[in-house]
Amino acid sequence: MKQDWKGPLRIGAVLFGLYLAIHYWERLSALAVLALSAGFPLALGAVIAYAVNILMSTYEGWYFPNSSSQWAVKSRRPVCLLLAYASLATIVILLVRMILPELIQSVSLLLQELTPLLQQLGAVLNEGLGKNQLSDLFSADGTVNWQELAVKVINFLLAGLGGVMGSLFSLISAAVSAAFTAIVSVIFSIYLLLGKETLSRQCARVLKTYLKPSWYDRLIYFLNTLHNCFRRFVVGQCTEAVILGLLCMLGMLLFQFPYASMVGTLIGFTALIPVAGAYIGAGVGAFMIFTVSPIKALLFLVFLSILQQLEGNLIYPKVVGSSIGLPGIWVLAAVTVGGGVLGIFGMLLAVPLAAAFYQILRDDVARRNAAP
Repeated sequence: MKQDWKGPLRIGAVLFGLYLAIHYWERLSALAVLALSAGFPLALGAVIAYAVNILMSTYEGWYFPNSSSQWAVKSRRPVCLLLAYASLATIVILLVRMILPELIQSVSLLLQELTPLLQQLGAVLNEGLGKNQLSDLFSADGTVNWQELAVKVINFLLAGLGGVMGSLFSLISAAVSAAFTAIVSVIFSIYLLLGKETLSRQCARVLKTYLKPSWYDRLIYFLNTLHNCFRRFVVGQCTEAVILGLLCMLGMLLFQFPYASMVGTLIGFTALIPVAGAYIGAGVGAFMIFTVSPIKALLFLVFLSILQQLEGNLIYPKVVGSSIGLPGIWVLAAVTVGGGVLGIFGMLLAVPLAAAFYQILRDDVARRNAAP
């Protein structure tokens, strides 16, 4: 008798939950947005911790791996954590120092070319609008109408000052918010990395308590597959990006293209984005070279096309393609869908997710076909 009413009770609970979700959708969506906004620093900290953990684990494998002394064991995690963050900070500083000066130089050259054009445009506008705008500042005999001039100056200053103060306040508020988010995220990531073993044991104990053994095994298998795919993707993509960036910079130096270090670094950075990153880096790099020489910009596109063909056919399959195990058609599909949903972040996230689901589906199909 007990089994007779359990099924309808579950159906009724699901229907009642759907009714509440539909009826109070606006409030629930606002509450969800508020919760996501409040938890964003923690989520970002978890992402940072996952990325830093890859580098930290590598350092831990190098830091007295065979030593059993208390000093080595106790100092391994803090030292390797500090080295991982220091390495990432060094990489960011080097990228900024390599890109920013040449970017400023390129923008300066572009502004120098645009300045005469803007001056001519300003002269045309002054000829067409000057008399209409200034006619009410002079009386019939040609003397200055000081009262009208003072009113216009005060109104202009108030309007400009109000806009500047509003923009300045918005900029300061955004900067403070971004700094607070970054600080909280980094601190949270440090706590996660220092106590990741303890946190892992606690989560495993909770899952074993509330899940059936079969569900627990499936969840652990899914999480391990997801972790392996993400780790292989991050390591392989970073390695491939460094190789492509170095080859691009060496080739540009060989052919004497301008902004070799900047464009090579940019190409390597955008190569972290699967498929679409090559086109983004090529477009930006060609635009920067175009400010110096349009012919060299065209030759750069030809050079980069040849380099990407060699890299895609020789380097990428060995470094990234074999490690992910995802066919090219599904990589393209994952990048397209991920980019349409979440932009560049979606492109980065979609490929390892697709690789994980592809491996899970392949293992499940093989298991079902092997079963008698």
